Amino acid sequence: MNASENTTPESAEQPEPVEVVEAAVETETVIETSDSAADSATESAAESADAPAGPEPLNLDKLADQADRPDEEARGVLRTRLAELAVPAAGLGRLEELAVWLAGARGDGRARPIERARVVVFAGDHGVAALGVSATAPEQAQAVTAARVKQIEDGGGAVGVLARLHGATVRVVDVSVGTPSGRIDREDAATREETEEAFRLGMAIADAEADSGADVLIPAMVGVGGSTVASVLSGVLTGKDAAAVTGRGSGVDDAAWMRKCAAVRDAMRRGRPVLGDQMELLAKVGGRDFAALTGFLLQAVIRRVPVLLDGVTTTACAMLVQRIAYRSPQWLLAGALSPEPAHKAALDRLSLEPLVEGYDVRQAEGTLGLLALPMLKAAAALATELATFGEAGIPEPVLRSRV
Repeated sequence: MNASENTTPESAEQPEPVEVVEAAVETETVIETSDSAADSATESAAESADAPAGPEPLNLDKLADQADRPDEEARGVLRTRLAELAVPAAGLGRLEELAVWLAGARGDGRARPIERARVVVFAGDHGVAALGVSATAPEQAQAVTAARVKQIEDGGGAVGVLARLHGATVRVVDVSVGTPSGRIDREDAATREETEEAFRLGMAIADAEADSGADVLIPAMVGVGGSTVASVLSGVLTGKDAAAVTGRGSGVDDAAWMRKCAAVRDAMRRGRPVLGDQMELLAKVGGRDFAALTGFLLQAVIRRVPVLLDGVTTTACAMLVQRIAYRSPQWLLAGALSPEPAHKAALDRLSLEPLVEGYDVRQAEGTLGLLALPMLKAAAALATELATFGEAGIPEPVLRSRV
């Protein structure tokens, strides 16, 4: 797994990319005589005892304990200031709610603008794409994923355009491009070890972004077949039937949609028995890229960085994080709503209301999060720059009340 980065715009200061080194262990067959076998076995046992142990299995309960609530005192401070702004009572509407949410997540009642919005795109190939569940031909799936990754790295695609427009920067994390996950309708997406390794990668990326000073994170995903995997996870986690969470994804026709429904149904049957084990569920029907994004979200919550969700893939991972740390949705906002039924189902489960609705934008890969970023930036700017009645020298209305 390699992490690569694109900066949009070029002038923005960027955090150092996280370097992930994969170690390959070569094995050598040794034929020993019976006289030396015992001595060799003893020496081998002694060497094994001295060898450093691998990473301990992830303890999700301990991680969940680190996920705290947003700062209610900071929220209260900003609510007081908003009530004194020289605008009609509750005149900023939901923008006030967004400003208060930001204050709680930042732990600071002094409003300040968003300066370092960061999109992090996790990339991977999915074995289920071989079933023809996407508008992309199965034999072209890996090539298309690789091409999309290259396009985003070069500053292209919808995510690149919107990132430049809204002053955000973009990072691409290659988790499993060229090495597809298992075909989840009949086999595991990844091993438990691979899943935990990818989860740790996502946590490390979140740490790097938090350390670099990112004040809003927008996680996203790219990879043919991703909406099928997200539909499976959403169906299992919400208890809905396959047809109720399966959408058109990249714009498939009826025949492809029926194949997609069948794949989601069969994969859900494999996922339901391990619903109580989030890591095993990711190994069964998720994959390394979904595991990395889930680890990223959890660590962003632990590091107290506000998160603006993208589309159906990120919301599926957010539901997994909710099962790990029940407070996590308090750190999340939903971007634009896509027409994917699994997206709406996931947001309902998370009790999140999208900031942008009614546009039916299917393109994700960071686009849906970036479409909502101006609303969040507007809330922060207005709370920062608007004067109170006292500061502006305007008499406060005598009959003023909060509506």
